[in-house]
Amino acid sequence: MVVPRLVIAAPSSGSGKTTVATGLMAALRGRGLAVSPHKVGPDYIDPGYHALAAGRPGRNLDPWLVGEERVAPLFLHGAAGCDVAVVEGVMGLFDGRADTDFASTAHVARLLDAPVVLVVDAARQSRSVAAVVHGFATFDPRVRVGGVVLNRVGSDRHEELCRAALASAGVPVLGAIRRDDAVSTPSRHLGLVPAVERRAEAVRAVDRLGALVARSCDLDALVRLAATAPALTARPWTPAPIEVGEKVVVAVAGGAAFSFGYAEHLELLRAAGAEPVVFDPLRDERLPAGTAALVIGGGFPEVYAAELAANEPLRAQVASFGGPIAAECAGLLYLCQELDGRPMCGRVPGRARMTPKLTLGYRDAVALRRSPLTRPGERYRGHEFHRTTLTPAGEPLFRWPGGTDGHGDARVTASYLHLHWAGSPEAAQRLVSSSRSPSVLR
Repeated sequence: MVVPRLVIAAPSSGSGKTTVATGLMAALRGRGLAVSPHKVGPDYIDPGYHALAAGRPGRNLDPWLVGEERVAPLFLHGAAGCDVAVVEGVMGLFDGRADTDFASTAHVARLLDAPVVLVVDAARQSRSVAAVVHGFATFDPRVRVGGVVLNRVGSDRHEELCRAALASAGVPVLGAIRRDDAVSTPSRHLGLVPAVERRAEAVRAVDRLGALVARSCDLDALVRLAATAPALTARPWTPAPIEVGEKVVVAVAGGAAFSFGYAEHLELLRAAGAEPVVFDPLRDERLPAGTAALVIGGGFPEVYAAELAANEPLRAQVASFGGPIAAECAGLLYLCQELDGRPMCGRVPGRARMTPKLTLGYRDAVALRRSPLTRPGERYRGHEFHRTTLTPAGEPLFRWPGGTDGHGDARVTASYLHLHWAGSPEAAQRLVSSSRSPSVLR
C-alpha cells in the first residue's frame, strides 16, 4: 500500500518538531490535501493539536506499547484515504528506551520506511549546523534524512550562512523559519496545555503555524520527498468485530480534565459491541443514560480538583456504580478518596497529592490480580507520566522491576499505567463482556 509520508525529527527536544509538524499538517491541508497526522511515542497532547491541523484524529505510533509488528498496520489504518501522512517524532531522532533506540523516532522511521526531515535549531550557530546534520544523516544508514528545516533563523544573513554550510552536507534545506514568539504554545507541569482546554486559542495558534510553515518552507519539495516513500507490505490494522446482540453504553470521561485517550480505544469498544458515549465530569451531573461500563482515562484532574469535588451528584453516582470501570492515571486519581485534600469518588482506597517530582517512563508490568481488564500473571507494556503520588490502602494491581501500582477488584481496574489497547485488544472485549454479565468477570 502506497502512502506518501514524512517523519519530522530533530537532534533533541525543544528544536521545533511540534511547530514544524503541526504547521506542515495545517499548510498541506490548506492546499486541499487530505493529511493523516501521527505522533511517535505515547504522548497525548501533541495529537490534539495535530487533529486541529489535519481535521482527522491524531494517532500514536509506539513500538513499546503496541509491538513493532503493529506500527505499520496502525499507520495504514489511520492514513486510509489520505494524500500524505506527517509523523511527528519524539525527543532526539535516535533517543529510545533506556540506552537503545527502541521506540525512538528512528525506529519508527525504519518500520515505516519513511524519509526523515530534520528540524535543526539554528540559533547561536551557523556553519556548525552542517556538522550536526552530517552526523545525524550518517549515524544510521538505515535512516534516510531527506531534508532539513532550519528553525529560529535570525536574519537573511544568518540563513545564507547556514545554507552555504549545508550545501556541502548533501542534505537539501527545505525550509528556514524565523524566530517568532507569536507562535508559542503555553506549557505547564506536564508539557503543552492540551488543545481541548483552550479550543479557540488553539485553533488560532494552529492557523498561525500553518501560515508560518507555508511561507517558510518549500511545500512542493516536502510533498515530493514524501512521495519517495515506497509501498508498505503490511495490511492495515482493524479491530476484530465480535458478534453481539444489543450494544451496551460505555461512558467515556472527556472534557478538560480527562482529555487523554487513543482513537483506537473507541474503535475497539465499538467492535466489541459497545456504544461509547462521552461525558464531562466537570459539567455533567449524571452518567449517560443506560451506562453499563465506565472508562476514565488520563488528563489533569489536579488542575480541576475543586470543580471535580464540587460536582457531588456525579461523584455519588460513580461511587455507587455497579458496572466495570477502567481507569488510568487521572481516572485513578478521580476514583480515589481524595486529591490534594479535596474529596473524590472513593472507589479506590487511598489519597493522592501533587508533588514536584515527575514520574516518567515505560513499564513492563505483570498483573497481580483479577479485575475487569486483567488476569493474574499477564504481562502489560505501559507508560507512566505524572507529578502526583498516591498513598494506597490495599494490595497493588501491577508489579514491575522497581515498583508496584494500581488497584484491582471485581469491578475496578485503576492504575497510573497508560495502556494502548491496540497492543492489548482483549481489554476492550473484557470490559464490554463484563458489563453484560455483572456477576461474572469473563
